[in-house]
Amino acid sequence: MIATFAGAEETGAQVAQATETEATKPTAELTQEVVPVFVSEEVVQELPEEAPQEFNGNLPQADSLRDLVAAMPAAGELSDEMRCLAGAVYFESRGEPLAGQLAVAQVVINRSESSRFPESYCGVVYQRAQFSFVRGGSMPRIKTGSDAWKRATAIARIAHQGLWDSEAQDSLYFHATYVKPRWASRKTRRAAIKTHIFYR
Repeated sequence: MIATFAGAEETGAQVAQATETEATKPTAELTQEVVPVFVSEEVVQELPEEAPQEFNGNLPQADSLRDLVAAMPAAGELSDEMRCLAGAVYFESRGEPLAGQLAVAQVVINRSESSRFPESYCGVVYQRAQFSFVRGGSMPRIKTGSDAWKRATAIARIAHQGLWDSEAQDSLYFHATYVKPRWASRKTRRAAIKTHIFYR
C-alpha cells in the first residue's frame, strides 16, 4: 500500500487560536500506547468482478461449448501471449473436437500457473522439447484466414477468461493415444478426448 502524507503550514494566528482552544479543553490522559500492527501473512482484497474489456461488459452466454465458440466476437489483433495459446490449440488439436481443443489450452494455462513451468503462455509453448510443432524455437506459419484458426482463437480466449470448464481440469500433461510415453504411468489420468489423454 502506498500512503501519501500531506502537510499544511499554519500561520501564527492559527497556532495561537489552536493553543487557546487547547487550554480551555480538559486534557485527556493517555492510558495505552497505540502500536501499529503488522500482518505477516499475505492480505488479499477481493476486487469486484468485471467483464473483460473485449466483451464490452457482456460476457457471451451459451448452453454448449459449440454455441459459446460461435458467440465469441471476432478476435481482432491478438497479443503475443494469446497468439501463443491459440497457436498451441491450432497445431496440437485443430482436428480434435472443441472439448479436446479446450483441454489443450487448459494444459498450457495450467503450466503457466505452475512453479514447475515457465510463467507465460509463450514460455510454456516454446519451452524446449515440450511441443512437437515448435521447430528451431519458432512456430510454423498459421493459416490465419482458416476456420480452424478462428476456432483456435475463440477457444484460447474462452480458456483464458475461464468461460467454460474443461474436462482436463488441472492437467499439466497430455499425449496422443498412438504413443505410450514412460512418464504416463507415473501421472494421474484426468481425461481422454478423442486422440489425446490428459494427466496431472
